[in-house]
Amino acid sequence: MCSVGGSMGYWKRGGQSEKAELRAHALNDGQDRTGGSVGQDMTELKSRAPISMHRGRASPAFFAREHISAHGRKSPSMSGKVPTGFATETYISDHTFRQGHRAIEGGNTKKRKREGKGDTSVVSGAGAYKGPWARYEEERPDALSDDEYGSDEEVEIVYEEDEIEDNPAPAPNQLAGTDYRDTEREGETSEFVGSQQYDYQGRTYMHVPNDLDIKLIGDYEPQNFIPKKLVKEWKYHTKAITQVRFIPDSGHLLLTASADSKIALWDTFHDRELLRTFSGHTKSVNDIDFNPSGTQFVSASYDRYMKLWDTETGKCLNKFTSGKTPHVIRINPSKPTEFLAGMSDKKILQYDTRSGEMVQEYDHHLGPVNTITFCDEDRRFITTSDDKSLRAWEYGIPVPIKFIAEPYMFSMVRSSSHPSGKYVAFQGSDNQITVYSSTDRFRQNRKKSYRGHNVAGYNPDVAISPDGQFISSGDSGGYVCFWDWKTCKMWHKIQASDAPVLAVQWHPRETSKLVTGDLNGKLCYWD
Repeated sequence: MCSVGGSMGYWKRGGQSEKAELRAHALNDGQDRTGGSVGQDMTELKSRAPISMHRGRASPAFFAREHISAHGRKSPSMSGKVPTGFATETYISDHTFRQGHRAIEGGNTKKRKREGKGDTSVVSGAGAYKGPWARYEEERPDALSDDEYGSDEEVEIVYEEDEIEDNPAPAPNQLAGTDYRDTEREGETSEFVGSQQYDYQGRTYMHVPNDLDIKLIGDYEPQNFIPKKLVKEWKYHTKAITQVRFIPDSGHLLLTASADSKIALWDTFHDRELLRTFSGHTKSVNDIDFNPSGTQFVSASYDRYMKLWDTETGKCLNKFTSGKTPHVIRINPSKPTEFLAGMSDKKILQYDTRSGEMVQEYDHHLGPVNTITFCDEDRRFITTSDDKSLRAWEYGIPVPIKFIAEPYMFSMVRSSSHPSGKYVAFQGSDNQITVYSSTDRFRQNRKKSYRGHNVAGYNPDVAISPDGQFISSGDSGGYVCFWDWKTCKMWHKIQASDAPVLAVQWHPRETSKLVTGDLNGKLCYWD
C-alpha cells in the first residue's frame, strides 16, 4: 500500500526505479496469493488517490475533520499552518484490493439505539406501548447525533423566550373502550322512584299481587297467542336496551339493562310504573340475570365488573372482576350461589357469591364467549363463541364433552331454551335461527331453521313462548317476528319501533304479553 512521510500533506510522484520495484512486488504478490502466474488475468490498478479512499486515519480529510468543531469553526491549532509531506504511488492486484475493501466494509458499525417498547397496559401518553413501531433515538425531535456535538465538548441548549409556549400541550384524548377505569372506590346507589314503597300491610313490591284475574302463584298450563296491540310504552333509558328479564315464575316485575349504564325495575301490573333504579356501573351493562327466587340478580358491564344486587333494597351485595370484559352472565338455577360469566378473553369463569372468589375456569374457546345456556337439569351447559363453534360442558368440569364446528357455521350471539328442556334455539349472525338438541347428542336439528328477519350485526334477542308454540326474534328494521315452532313458518310481524329491536321477552304467566326494547332505549309492552 502507500507509504507516507513527514506530516500529512500533498502527494508527489516517485521515480522510475521505484515504479519498477513496486511493479515487481505487485506481480510477486499476485503469484503468492493466487498460487500461480498472474499473466493477463491480473489487472494492474494504478492508484494516485490519497489514502483517505481506503478510510485510513492518516488521510488529509480525516486530519481536517478532526480539527473542525461541530459548529463549523477550525481549531486554533490549525490556523496559519500549511500541511506538508510527500506521497508515492503503487500497484496492487485485484485480489489485494478486494480483500482490503471487504475488510473495511465489513467492519463493526455503531448500533442504532432504539426507544423502549413501553407498557402494554398503557394506551396513550407517557410510557404508552409502541412495540415494533418504537422510533430510533435520532428520529426523535430532541435527539442529536454524535457528529453534531464533539465527543469532548459540553453543549448547553438555550431557548429563546419567544420559543417557550405559554400554554402546555393538551393531554391526549382517552380512547373509548380501551381505558380501564377502576370503579372499586365508586359507590353503588339505588333509588326508589315509585309512587308507594309499602302497601297497607307494610309489604314491598316484592310481594306477588293476588288481586288480579290471573293466577301468578302455583302450577298452571300455559297457552300463548301472538300479541297484536301496544299496551304500554316506557321511556327511562337514554341509550340502547341490551337485556330485559321478567322476575321468575310470577312475572310481576320487569328488570331492564341499558347501554347508559343504568338498570331499572318496572311494575308490569297495576300502575305499570318505574319502581327502582340501580346505578353503579360506569359503562354499558351487557347482561342481567335473576336467581330462581328473584330476590337477587347479577349484572355484567363493559367496565369489567360483575355485581350482585338485592332486588328489594337495591343494595350491591358483592362485586367480581377478572380484569376482562364479561359478555354474558348466568346464575345456576340449581345452585343460586354460583354463576357463570363468558368473558372477552375466551374464558368462562365460575364464581361463588358467598366467598366472592372464582372457583372454576373453562378456557377451550378460541374467541369471546357470547352465550351460556343451562340444560339437562342444570348438570350441563352449552356455550357459543365468536370462533363459530358450540361446546357442551359438564358443570364444574373444565373439559368440553361435545365440540361442534362446521365450515358452514356462523357465530351464534343469542340463545333461548325450549320449555320442554330438549332444545336450545340460537340466533345466528347469518340471519337465521338454528336449533340444537340439549340431550346427550347435542346435534343440530336440520328440520328446524327460522328465516325471514334481518340481523345486520345488531345481535337481536330470541325468545320462545312459555307453551313452546311460538318463537320470536328482534329485527334490525324495527320488527318483532313470530314463527310457528313446529312448521318453522313465519306467522306475523309487528312494527315495534323505527330503530332495531334488540331485546325480546315473553311474560311467564300471561297468554300473549311480550316486552321489547329497541336501540333508542324505548320499552314496549304488547298484548
